[in-house]
Parts: sequence; C-alpha cells; structure tokens
Amino acid sequence: MASDFGLMVDNKPESQDFITGGYSSLVKAAQPGPILDNQGNILGEHRGIPFYTIGQRKGLGISAKEPLYVVDIDPGRNAIIVGSKDEVYRDELIASGLNWIAIEELKRPTKVKARIRYRHKETEAIITPLRQDRLYVKFKEPQMAITPGQAVVFYRGDVVIGGGTIETQGLEA
Repeated sequence: MASDFGLMVDNKPESQDFITGGYSSLVKAAQPGPILDNQGNILGEHRGIPFYTIGQRKGLGISAKEPLYVVDIDPGRNAIIVGSKDEVYRDELIASGLNWIAIEELKRPTKVKARIRYRHKETEAIITPLRQDRLYVKFKEPQMAITPGQAVVFYRGDVVIGGGTIETQGLEA
C-alpha cells in the first residue's frame, strides 16, 4: 500500500516488537477505588479511573437525592470525586505543552477566545504566561467539564494563535 502512494517505506520490514517481555508489561491494569464526595465521604467504588471522565453522570453505580457528576479524578488516591452539576463548572485552568502558531511567544496577559473541546463554543478568556512553559487561563464565564489531558485552543478573531494541554482545572498545580 505504501508503494501505491510513492512512500519510501514500502520495502522496509515490519517492526512490531519494541520491548523484551511485550507490551503488556507496560500497561497497568485498572484498579478499583473509592468514589468520594467533596467532603471525602465514600459513596461507592469505581472500576478504575480510565473508565471515567470529568462531567460524566451515567455509569457511576451510585444513587443519591440529586444527579451526581464526576467533578475531579485523583490518580494519586485512585479516587473519583463526584458532586452536583454546578460543581462541574470551573472558570480557570493551567495549560502546559504550549504551541504558539500566530505569535512567537506570549509575554503578558492577553484577551483571547478559548475553546476547551471540539464542539464547545469559543469563550472570552484572559491568558497569562507562567514559568516553565505553562499558562494560566481565566474564563469570563465558567466552563463545564474542564478536563486535564484535553486540548485548549486560543483564537484572536478567526485565527488560531496557539494552544496547549490542560494540566489542571484550577490553580492547584
């Protein structure tokens, strides 16, 4: 197939083994852990943090007077933290792994439009450079389900000026 597209790799032998012992030695199995409320009360047990995301409501396996949502994931404690829908909304984040496209470098606080997921509406924000290639983002209005590990993209008008990876959904880092 590679030769059909004129790629120079068409006659290279395949290489699928990259570590002695195989890939499974690198993958840690999902571990069950506690589902907690914001006060640290145990409400149930989850089947492993890879199966949950910030903002998730279904599939938690717990019942409460009001619907509960995943508001945070704490890998250090292997815990899922749940709360009300209002608690899923945050108005700030820290981003890292920055990639500037339309500017060379951000040197001072700058007003932009920001988007935290593909189908999410662009929202006014102030971005402020931090040390160690990190950035503080303060949204004009709280955003639902700011999720560490996902992308945040910055716009000036219709032009993408850059983006990064969401590190935290607040100032905890």
